[in-house]
Amino acid sequence: MDQERFNKGLATRREVLGAEHVDKSIASADDFNRPMQELVTEYCWHEIWNRPGLDRRTRSIINLAMLTALNRPHEIKLHVVGALNNGLSKTEISEVFLQTAIYCGVPAAIDSFRVAREVFKERGI
Repeated sequence: MDQERFNKGLATRREVLGAEHVDKSIASADDFNRPMQELVTEYCWHEIWNRPGLDRRTRSIINLAMLTALNRPHEIKLHVVGALNNGLSKTEISEVFLQTAIYCGVPAAIDSFRVAREVFKERGI
């Protein structure tokens, strides 16, 4: 693990997903899953999220669509929070899920709408 890349990725991860969630994930890591936390932080959150080719809003849109296609509700919830933190509106998030309904399937999109509503309720949106 490269500590500098890890620290930069950790900063980005905290900015997008929220420090409370990220710090909890890092603190709860054990010998079994710590390497995965390090990998995700260094490569996903530094090497990819910090690239100059796309802004964070665009990356959030892409993630919401891909996670819907993969039907990963836990990750969708995290990335709805991230999308809001990256400036997407409730309407824009809805449009992403409507788009995915056509290309990824209605059941997957319905699950994403359900999970997003939980986040909106938690945040009072």
